[in-house]
Amino acid sequence: MSDGLPNYFFETALPGAALPLLEKGINQIARNRIAANSAYPAILIASSPQSRGTEWNPWHDTFEPDLGYVRYFGDAKKPGNPALAPGNKVLLEELAKHTSGDRDARLTASPFIFFERVSVDGRSYGNIKFQGYGVLEKAELVTQYNPGIGYFTNYVFTFAVLSLAAEDETLDWAWINERRRAQSPIENSSEIAPASWRTWQKSGREKIETIRRRAALSKVESTDNQRPKKGSREEKCLTDVYRFYSAAGKHRFELLASRVVMSHINTNGGSYAEGWVTRGSGDGGVDFVGKIRLGSGFSSMDVVVLGQAKCEAPDKPTNGVALARTVARLKRGWIGAYVTTSYFSRQSQLEVIEDAYPLIKISGKTLAEETLKLVEAGGFKSTLDFLEVLELEYPERIQNRRPDEILDL
Repeated sequence: MSDGLPNYFFETALPGAALPLLEKGINQIARNRIAANSAYPAILIASSPQSRGTEWNPWHDTFEPDLGYVRYFGDAKKPGNPALAPGNKVLLEELAKHTSGDRDARLTASPFIFFERVSVDGRSYGNIKFQGYGVLEKAELVTQYNPGIGYFTNYVFTFAVLSLAAEDETLDWAWINERRRAQSPIENSSEIAPASWRTWQKSGREKIETIRRRAALSKVESTDNQRPKKGSREEKCLTDVYRFYSAAGKHRFELLASRVVMSHINTNGGSYAEGWVTRGSGDGGVDFVGKIRLGSGFSSMDVVVLGQAKCEAPDKPTNGVALARTVARLKRGWIGAYVTTSYFSRQSQLEVIEDAYPLIKISGKTLAEETLKLVEAGGFKSTLDFLEVLELEYPERIQNRRPDEILDL
């Protein structure tokens, strides 16, 4: 431990072997000399964000471990054949192994370990941050410009950052040290390797998307958690809602959706006020409008809420195009609310989470739960009785106004 931080060399040292240095951008740990065909135990990729935009480093590496990728510019820094730059040469040799369909070739491939040099407590240099590990996916030729020497050609390498979920987001350096002792390719498939590495060695590129690190996955709700349990009150309620509006007109579902959003926000500590619903056609991707109040009195402010209501088959995922349309209509500072009788697919949830869209997602299960609260709070005998009353109110709630006019009410 040094200055309250783990010491890199203490954590990575192997007695009797050279230290794994990070003096360059591309740093390969030496092969086992006993075996000529052994792999590099690891190749360390280091980037210095604080030097970006300088005359000697005008390009920008992109480290996005939470999204599962790294884009890294190679070490060609002057005109000439970029494949001959020392680091680029190593990476291009690895690319053939990493993209091979032959498992034996992948056994000789080296894992890449990513680090960024960061500032800590005002200290700009001497600190490195682990940013995951992974495999090389592709290399592309690019033209770069350095004010001191002009234009030149280089490679930009794209890596897949692999998941360490099975290892509690920790890379055990004992695996790398075991690889340093390895005397044959088969030993590089050690049982102490991360689970995602073993999967990749076995199946190659076809499995990368299933083992890519996606931090947003921890926030993704399963389909079962978005649908009511079979035989439950909520399932019956959702069935009643879907059948009612399938017969009455699915655009009329907008008022229930608006009311459900109000119930969901207000019963969870928020302050939501309904505005209006739009006409059944020509709504431009907006079905209802409301606002959320933040603060109180003189210190308060209102935020526009644009709503989309989708009455669709409960056993199929909601329409991703409609979801995208809702997000596209949001202006800076606005919030979206998307209410469906079905559920959100894994991919649509990932897109919302990773792009940080301000969107309230109401699935079929939540819709049913909030509808039952409204039924009970209103003293109705059944869900259908409540929906019949909403039908009487629906024509009066239709307005043709700009969404921002809600702030004047």
